[in-house]
Amino acid sequence: MITQIKGRLVEKNPTEVIIDCNGVGYMLHISLHTFSLLPDQELLQLFTHLQVKEDSHTLFGFAEKSEREIFRLLISVSGIGASTARTMLSSLHPDQIKEAIASNDVATIQSIKGIGAKTAQRVIIDLKDKILKVYDIDELSVSLNNTNKDEALSALETLGFNRKLVSKVVDKILKTNPAETVENIIKQALKNL
Repeated sequence: MITQIKGRLVEKNPTEVIIDCNGVGYMLHISLHTFSLLPDQELLQLFTHLQVKEDSHTLFGFAEKSEREIFRLLISVSGIGASTARTMLSSLHPDQIKEAIASNDVATIQSIKGIGAKTAQRVIIDLKDKILKVYDIDELSVSLNNTNKDEALSALETLGFNRKLVSKVVDKILKTNPAETVENIIKQALKNL
């Protein structure tokens, strides 16, 4: 199993990179999250996952070990292949995926291109316990944050704001202070809208 690759960056684009390791060029498929974290320097190290199929060997590269772990959890779910898992990690930050799974947020997972309601539910059912245990997430705090978020979103929607637009603003607020009260979420969101 190839677990990491360190070498000279030859080529980089949003879906793949080529790294030269002592004269051998390795092509690694990457997510947009990893692409955004790639340094501009020539020497590069990526954590990898090798997928072996009957007709191909495919390397996936990750800037962080935590992203690789989320990727491996996702591909363990029936119906989620490597390309779908990579799309998920390109659409959402790995922490957003963890939080969505931990808080039973089917809508967030379903918002990813190619993920339907049944697949989103399967991801949550299969991975929730693992996510809570592995990342030591307190289920109570996740549900509290989710309740505060939902209450703030519905209040702002009642005030006439677009839910999608408001949702992004509220997510930013909760990212900086996860234990924020509903009142403060609404006040801060109104300042930023």
